[in-house]
Amino acid sequence: MSKVLIVSDSHGLTKELEAIRERHLQEVDLLIHCGDSQLMPDNKAISGYFTVAGNCDFGSFPDELISDVAGKKFYITHGHRQSVKSSLMSLKYKAQEVGADIVCFGHSHVLGAEVVDGTLFVNPGSIRMPRGRAEKTYVILELLDNVVKMSVYESNGRQIAGLASEFELRK
Repeated sequence: MSKVLIVSDSHGLTKELEAIRERHLQEVDLLIHCGDSQLMPDNKAISGYFTVAGNCDFGSFPDELISDVAGKKFYITHGHRQSVKSSLMSLKYKAQEVGADIVCFGHSHVLGAEVVDGTLFVNPGSIRMPRGRAEKTYVILELLDNVVKMSVYESNGRQIAGLASEFELRK
């Protein structure tokens, strides 16, 4: 069993990113930041996070990253170039192009997850300025064969039990 932590849209926060990293470092295999950290790549707060550039970032982060964890291919992007505030269609095509099992993105600051054609799309919300709900959120995915369990946390580390979900991926 592997776990992946996903955070996005921290917009300059440092103490929170460090606290989240330290809180979960021993239990997760990968820390992902989906952009708009507004930090430079050498900032110690973002250290250890697999990070992409958002529309508010000016460091040398890549626009997209791909990683394999527990046999699952992750595609990571911020989402502004795929217009995720309007539709997931462009992001879906990119996921198909790269053969992604799980797509991690941010930009909208809206917490959400859904399976589209066997691929899981996850937006962890924002730990700075959430939209659509009051809680400042990040998520942890637990990877099991063709099932992914998602737990949602507030930036202070409190799990939001009512938002836990389970998703089946394509076989």
